Amino acid sequence: MQKLTDKKIAILAADGFEQAELEEPKKALDEAGAKTEIVSPESGKIQGMRHADKGDKFRVDVKLDDAKPEDYDGLMIPGGLMNPDTLRSTPAALKFVRHFFEKGKPVAAICHGPWVLIDAGVVKGRTITSWPAIQTDVRNAGANWVDEEVVVDNGLVTSRKPDDIPAFNKKMIEEFCEGKHPAQAAG
Repeated sequence: MQKLTDKKIAILAADGFEQAELEEPKKALDEAGAKTEIVSPESGKIQGMRHADKGDKFRVDVKLDDAKPEDYDGLMIPGGLMNPDTLRSTPAALKFVRHFFEKGKPVAAICHGPWVLIDAGVVKGRTITSWPAIQTDVRNAGANWVDEEVVVDNGLVTSRKPDDIPAFNKKMIEEFCEGKHPAQAAG
């Protein structure tokens, strides 16, 4: 299944990402033919987590300061607690995320990943899902939060938790295959 041949996908992550939420979507994207790159504010390796326990370290392909969002066809943001909290506090990460919405490129975020979208100012008026504990944050940012395993809103794919990864991967690959979504541009 080589649906994403010639597509380059950025995986935006920092220390403390939920390992399954980076590893499994990355594998699915790679198997679909995409070229994936882990983009991070840090260089070297970043630390994955398996819930509250340390997981594996993953090599950063491109430091955020050197990443050009125009080089990518889509963006995936894994969850975890520390990862999205670091990213939403990093102005360069928010600028990177906004590019995808401004250009109508598909974006996928899982679990606590929508925190980054909230701080980038791109969720108002959208229907999304996330880890249930951040649903108030999602609503306060002007989005409609729903409790479903996967939600697609004009090229934006969101899911709640690691159990949702199979449905998340399927919809993410579909949206990335479709390419640009004119209605994706943020409000």
